[in-house]
Amino acid sequence: MIEVPSLRAETRYGMPNADLLLFNRHYIIGYSFLMRQPRWAMEVIDPDTALIGSVRADSFRPDFRVPEQWRVDLEDYVKSGYDRGHLISSADRRATDIANSETFLMSNMAPQKPGFNRGIWKELETAVRSLASRDEVLEVYTICGPLFHFKREVEKLGVDVAVPHGFFKSVLAEDRRGGLKLWTFAIANTETPSKPLREMLKPTVDVEAWTGLPLWDRLRGANVDRMKRNRGRMWAQ
Repeated sequence: MIEVPSLRAETRYGMPNADLLLFNRHYIIGYSFLMRQPRWAMEVIDPDTALIGSVRADSFRPDFRVPEQWRVDLEDYVKSGYDRGHLISSADRRATDIANSETFLMSNMAPQKPGFNRGIWKELETAVRSLASRDEVLEVYTICGPLFHFKREVEKLGVDVAVPHGFFKSVLAEDRRGGLKLWTFAIANTETPSKPLREMLKPTVDVEAWTGLPLWDRLRGANVDRMKRNRGRMWAQ
């Protein structure tokens, strides 16, 4: 079976390239062989996402679609001091057991400091779900991934799993009139963030330059250019 990315709802406004594309039922991973983790992860959050029909699976397991030499196993994280941090949150995919279980594939994980994973990253995930639940919002598209400062030392755990210096999440909300709003966050992978979430907002073009990823590249026009260059204000939580 040949996957056609343009037929996936997640890719409506663009999808960056990656070493390996992994299509799951309700999200897409662009996998990095070099870093042994997602280069990016995409999903759509809409009212159906809010349906809770399953419990958290906690079924962490290798993704055997990744070639063995670049595959991550549970043992890579043992006694590392890092969480297996979801890029696509388990809480985002609660409608069915299988959708929740798929978020526990190791191809959806990156090393995160426990305080980061269970603190500000969780806070951002919750805030995005809250945004998607608003009556005026039709659906929310997100893309997130690791950030690396290549002038700084990159720590590794297990068999060459690179530890990100931070993470980004770009959030594109479409309202019921077809209007779009965009917010992009960049957050250091530390135990205790030094700033509140609203101060982690960055111009999308800055994160594109940092990551080398074109974000929402199917959107065109002067309004889009302004939106991507604008830091913006966070929605009320």
